[in-house]
This record gives sequence, C-alpha cells and structure tokens, in this order.
Amino acid sequence: MKKGLFTTVMVMVLAANTFAQTANLRYNIDLNDREDDTFKVTLEVDKLNEENNVYQFASTAPGTYQTMNLGRFVSDFKVFDKKGNEIETKNISINQWEISAPKKVKKITYEIAETWDTPVEEYPIYKMCGTSMEDDHVLMNAHCIFGFPSGLQDAPLSINLTYPENWEVGTALNKNESGAFYANSYDHAVDSPILLGRLTKATTDLNGSSIEIYTYSKTDLVSSEQLLSSMSNMLTAASEFMIDFPVDRYAFLYHFEDESWGAWEHSYSSEYVMKEQEYTGEFKQGVIDMAAHEFFHVVTPLNIHSELIEQFNFVTPTPSEHLWLYEGTTEWAAHMMQLRNGLISLDQYFAMLQKKLITDSYFDPEYSLSKLALTSFSKEGQQQYGNIYMRGAIVAGLLDIRLLELSEGKRGYREVIYELSKKYGPNKAFSEKDFFAEFVEFTYPEIGEFFDMYVKNANPLPIAEYYTKLGIIYTPEVKKGQLVVDLGGHLAVPDGKIRYVKIRPELEKMGLKVNDELIGINGEELSLSNANQLIGGLMQKEIDYEYEVNVRRGEEELTIPLKLLSKEKVSKFLFEIDKNASDKQKALREIWMKNM
Repeated sequence: MKKGLFTTVMVMVLAANTFAQTANLRYNIDLNDREDDTFKVTLEVDKLNEENNVYQFASTAPGTYQTMNLGRFVSDFKVFDKKGNEIETKNISINQWEISAPKKVKKITYEIAETWDTPVEEYPIYKMCGTSMEDDHVLMNAHCIFGFPSGLQDAPLSINLTYPENWEVGTALNKNESGAFYANSYDHAVDSPILLGRLTKATTDLNGSSIEIYTYSKTDLVSSEQLLSSMSNMLTAASEFMIDFPVDRYAFLYHFEDESWGAWEHSYSSEYVMKEQEYTGEFKQGVIDMAAHEFFHVVTPLNIHSELIEQFNFVTPTPSEHLWLYEGTTEWAAHMMQLRNGLISLDQYFAMLQKKLITDSYFDPEYSLSKLALTSFSKEGQQQYGNIYMRGAIVAGLLDIRLLELSEGKRGYREVIYELSKKYGPNKAFSEKDFFAEFVEFTYPEIGEFFDMYVKNANPLPIAEYYTKLGIIYTPEVKKGQLVVDLGGHLAVPDGKIRYVKIRPELEKMGLKVNDELIGINGEELSLSNANQLIGGLMQKEIDYEYEVNVRRGEEELTIPLKLLSKEKVSKFLFEIDKNASDKQKALREIWMKNM
C-alpha cells in the first residue's frame, strides 16, 4: 500500500448507470494506437474564455503526497480553432501551456508518455498512481493523462475511449448517453482510475451495494473469482464495522505483474499494483489486509474531510495536517474490523501491533504525525511518510481505548467516526484549522490533551498504560542472552528507491552512508521485486560474513565491502493477556473486542 493515499472527495454521489448530462470538455483517446507507449489525447471544447487561457497539467494528485509534475511527459502540444488553424501557445512552466487566443479554441491535442516505462531523473511516480500501456492492457490514472483549462477544474467532462473489442473495462465511472465515461469534474476523473484489457471480472452484492473486482494477471495466476472468494468475509466485516455502508457501487482494480508497489484508494474504487505470484499464504492475507485498508476510505476521507481535500490544488501541493485521520485511522480500522469479526485472532492482532512498533522504531521519534503530514511533499517528509501506517495506526488504537474508557464502554473510536460521518458527509467539509477543537467538543475535554501529546507532538506513546486498561500486558523488550546476525542498517523506500535510512557506526566506518540507495548485493541487481529474497538470503549467513553492496550516492555508483554484524537477540514489543486482570479490565476488553 502506499502511501497510499487518500483521494479527492467527490461532490456528487453517482447512482445511475447512464447520464444525460453533456460534458463541456470532451477527451478522446484511441487505445488501438499504443505506438511509442504514449497516449494520443484530443480535447474538444465548446467555448473557452479569457480566464481559461492556461492549460494545466497536474503537479501532484490527492493521496499521493509526492511531487509529480506530469508536464514532463507531454509532447507535441497544439491548439486549433474551428477551421483547423493552429493557435499560438507558450510553455510557461513545467505543467502549464499558455493559449494566446482562448476564445477561438475548439480542439487541443498532445501526446503524453506512460509513466511506468518512461525514465525520470527525479520525482519518480509510484506505479499505482501512474500509467501503463502494453499489448494486452492499459492502466489509466486521469491526472497522468489529462489536464484542464484554467478555471474549469469543476467543469463536467467526458472520456471517450476506443479499444480492442475483446477488452474488459474496470472503473467506478459510469457512461453518458453517448457511450463515453462521464465525470462531473476533473477531481472526479482523477478519483476514478481505469484498468482495461485482458481482465477477469467478479461481482457480488453487499447489503444492496454492488462490489466489482477487475483483475489483470500477467500469466493468469490470480483471478477475480479467487480474490472475491477470499475477500468476502472481510467485505462483510467491513460493512458491519462501518455501520452504514456509504456507497452504492465500489470497484477493486488489481494489476499483478512484475513488481509490488502498493495501492491507491479512491472514493468509489481502489487500485493495486502487486507482483504476480500464487495466491496463497502470507501473500493472500496481505492482499486482504490491503483491501481492508483501502475499502475503509469510503468513510474517511469520502465522508470526513477538510476543505483542502474537497477543493484539491492540482497546481501547488498543499498538505492537510489531518493525515492521522485519513491514513492512520484507516490502517487501524483495517485490522480492528477483522479482529472484531473473528477473521483474525487476538494473538494475530498482537503480532500486527508488534510489527508496526518494530517499524516505527526505525523512524525519527521526534517526528510527530502533524509534522509528517505538513512536510509530506518534502524530501525530509517523504523519508518519514511510511510511519503514518505504523505510528498513525497505533495512535488511532490508543485513541479508541481512551474513548472507550471515558465513555465507560459506550462509545469508541468506531462510533465517533460514524457520528462524524453523519455530521459532515461527502458534501460538507470540516475546517482544516478547527477540526482538532471540533473533535474535542464532539467527544471529551481529555481528548484535547491526547491530540496535543500524541498527534501534534511526538511524546512517547502510553502503550503499557492504555493496554493495561484492557487487562493486556505490554512489554517493550525482553533480552534473550544470545547473539544473532544483524544487517547493521535499516532499509526503507521513502521515494520509490530502496535506501539505508539508518545505519550502525560500524557500517559507516566501512564506507556506507545514510540515504545511500541500495542497487545490488554481491553483484546481483536489487529491485523492489527481489529485495526480500536477496536480503533474506543474506540474513541466513553467519556473523562476520563478508559481502559487497552496490549503492548509488547522488550521481555516483559505488561498490562497498561490508560484513554482517551481530547483536543480542531481543524480543520487542510483546503483548499478552493478563491472567490476573480485574473484572473491570476484562469488561472493557470484552467491549473493545466487539462492534457495539
């Protein structure tokens, strides 16, 4: 999962299959022409005014928390009048073309390269947020293909696609009466990825809502029917956890090929890019966990979001401080909904918390969730971003316990989230600046101190104190008295590249530096798809085993001899039931473990 990502909330809930509305902006792409891995785009317009004189490509997109600058991929940008005469344009910035006579414009054409196979020197685009064009499928994310004339971000638009007759199309968009996909705004189009090609499809009904799964699997190892069969219990659990399922239709779009990148959530769909493999074991459970996370985004931010999300700025990246709500809460809910509905055991839930705390320990302990959100578009913030799924989820779990305690077991975080979704909803944003205060007023005064301590600031989390309230013992560390192999450095993927984000002094003396990009081990090229295999194999060696890493440091590639270090075996972040828990603790734990 990414980063993955919340997306812009749509202004209008779509219920019908066909729309009578006509679009002011009509985009056309012939996907039978996939030459040069570029999308050949034609935009037809009825009328532009002077205020529409700049054609804007996206600098970023909702939920990606990264600078993209899609104008880098554009070529042969041209504008024409109704007689076919070319109108003069000027490329005034990386993402903007100025049109000299906007009132005369009838047609805009350009080509834009797919992002997967187009190398860039900086700001790599995560694959689940990008575009792919191959012989048997195409992945489309609107912000990577379409721009919009200034002032027309809210204008209705249509997307007319021509493609091979035997291709299946997966998207949450519906078609208008002319057969084109319809979006009520540019934000809506960006909120609705399209996967088409040699896909399998499976559908089910969830309490009156249509759930659709579309799957591209390179060698057919994974099918939509397999996914639906394994996800059915999770979908039911999610529906019960959400209390009222807020959408009438939802689409899962799966892309299984050569690399794992994660997922990107949207209001009425979610999109996944994962390495194709047999759909069993840990891989299968990982897919379910990821789907549970993305699925919960129909609650937040679809129904609970600030004005910064409702009116997304595609020109200048503007972060929201409430990433703790959009991603941290969602990651907590993805696991809690499974625990409360018996899909995972309490021991499995404890193991999940342990993994999150282990990963959290590698991030900067002084970096608060608020700071993480507000710096998310910066290089510094990107290095800490992954912790929103670790510390963010842990904090959400602690908030749940605190709310249950203060309400004497009558109202946990699940219930508060539901009440907030009814207070706001898809068409009413909360105040970015005032939401903390509004949340406190909506709940209890003590929650203000909680936000100050653990969201706005990065004080040590009161894990032992809070879980004791449930009759659960938390032990931060138990030393085992034996030595084990240690890689000596922590690897992360802050910017799409595998980097050393933390290293021991011994490795520094050998020549390694923090932020070095790891590109090879013992002469074998390293990638996201084989990293677990190569690094896992390394960890099976003996202490003092000598090996070489290939790293990229700036523009320079280096080969550095290293050796495996040792450390005392320690079991960290352990949770277990307190056999001597009081009746009060047991009662609160029983409430904590079920939907009220």
